Amino acid sequence: MKIAVFGAGGIGGYFGARLAAGGGEVHLIARGAHLEALRSGGVRIVSANGDLHLELPATDRPEDIGGSDVVLFCVKSMDTLEAARRLEPLLREGTAVITLQNGVDNEETIASVIPSTHVVGGVAYILATVTGPGVVTHQGKLARIVLGELDGSKTARLEAFVDLCHASDIDVDLTATIRKELWKKFAVICATAGMTAAVRLPLGDIRASEASLAMYRELVSEVVSVANASGMEMAGDTVARIMEVLETLPAEWYSSLHYDMTHGKPMELEALHGTVKRRARELGVSVPMSEAVYGVLAPWATLNLERK
Repeated sequence: MKIAVFGAGGIGGYFGARLAAGGGEVHLIARGAHLEALRSGGVRIVSANGDLHLELPATDRPEDIGGSDVVLFCVKSMDTLEAARRLEPLLREGTAVITLQNGVDNEETIASVIPSTHVVGGVAYILATVTGPGVVTHQGKLARIVLGELDGSKTARLEAFVDLCHASDIDVDLTATIRKELWKKFAVICATAGMTAAVRLPLGDIRASEASLAMYRELVSEVVSVANASGMEMAGDTVARIMEVLETLPAEWYSSLHYDMTHGKPMELEALHGTVKRRARELGVSVPMSEAVYGVLAPWATLNLERK
């Protein structure tokens, strides 16, 4: 199976390397110093699930790769439209463009540029960051993908990809309700990213504080309320189940939003809490905690853009 990883950063680099180790023909798309390191020294994965060092083809030009069976689309949400406009050389009949991003608008954005039949919803539960050119560090052991066709259908292309994931020791679930899964992940990431960035402490400290834990729960609840108002009909125990998941996450976990904030990188604030605010306003839903987190982090997002 030929796989192009569009955005071979933390998430893309980790899963791309695992898929290559499992037998996939993997090509990486990256840029800057990270790309140069991938070309000269390969990709290095530092992980409790096992370290990897692989020499894989790497480029910043999709046309160098050509038609692929699967595109793992892993760019930051603010780069979705620009990257989607560069997908065409990677497409052929049946190509699955699997989104492994933060947010709930990416699939529609991509489908506005390429035929919607190529677009597949995906969710990644993992904390992996580029800690140096060519180096991806994975925190904890959690590394799970949930994916599905947007219309809920079963397809041979996704079943084949799931088979490769299994061969690559990747925890993967194929679902008929990927849109709900996207909203679940959105609730998790808005709460986790918002709290770790605003508090500037890891999840263990947030869980240990009654006040911070209550705020985390409210952030989850607000996103679920917006999802329901959007017509998702989330299960009644969604908030409780997400809070149960929180208890299983490593105490030392932060988030990519916290990492970007503290390292002067562009932040996905608009795709996360900005989207919650916008949709809530359109739907008449009250989201005071999300608005508070947005207000706290907005100056950082602006400052980091100015530094870019």
